Amino acid sequence: MCGWASTPWYVVASEVLLSPILVRPVREQLEHDRVIRLLQAKYKRKFEVAINPGNEQTAPVGPGPAPWYPDLVLLSSERSRKLVGVVEVETSESINNLEAMSQWKTFSSLRVQFHLYVPASGVDSARRLCTDHQITTTEIWAYHAIGDQIRFTPVQRAAEPGETRSRPRVASEPREPAPVAKAASPKTVAPTRAASSSRTAKPAPKPAARSTARPKPRTSAARAKTSAASRRADGKVSSRKTAAASKALKRK
Repeated sequence: MCGWASTPWYVVASEVLLSPILVRPVREQLEHDRVIRLLQAKYKRKFEVAINPGNEQTAPVGPGPAPWYPDLVLLSSERSRKLVGVVEVETSESINNLEAMSQWKTFSSLRVQFHLYVPASGVDSARRLCTDHQITTTEIWAYHAIGDQIRFTPVQRAAEPGETRSRPRVASEPREPAPVAKAASPKTVAPTRAASSSRTAKPAPKPAARSTARPKPRTSAARAKTSAASRRADGKVSSRKTAAASKALKRK
């Protein structure tokens, strides 16, 4: 809060009790108002934005006869112009317990989005204050100047209803890969000669069973025929011999 010259004394008194920052240094106040206008251009893409830079009090929020004037007021783009969120920009001098208890606590209880912008050097302090006083913020952003430009970096964002956040992975020590057991190669056994020959050789034919039956005895008629045949053969042989002997005599 700054610019108390044109503010009534009773408003000043109430603000003194709630806010510890009466007058910011000129340099910080210029940077503060510059950040507000940059954020106005940023949030205009989605909302109707009203700002309260410096000692201006044009967009009040909150019920009661003593409303609050956050740095930016976000309204819906519909005709109802419903309050959607509030944005508060702090400098290094305004991050303290009294500011957190008075303004941050009130803005977080409005049941709308509460965006908090702090310098990069005050991020840890802002987080600690929110934790100590149980202040719920929708988003916490850090800003820092690079030359003539101001950069914004998201620091913390609350999970929306129905949104599940994945837990950050903890870097663990690399584990050595487990030794892979070598698969035993099947041994190829060369087939023996006997086995190969037994596979290729054809089965030998079974010997014919010998007949154990005895020859039938010959009859007398069969015997007579064989004897007659043998006699005839003997007669032919003897006649041939005699003929051959007679021829040999004649030649002599």
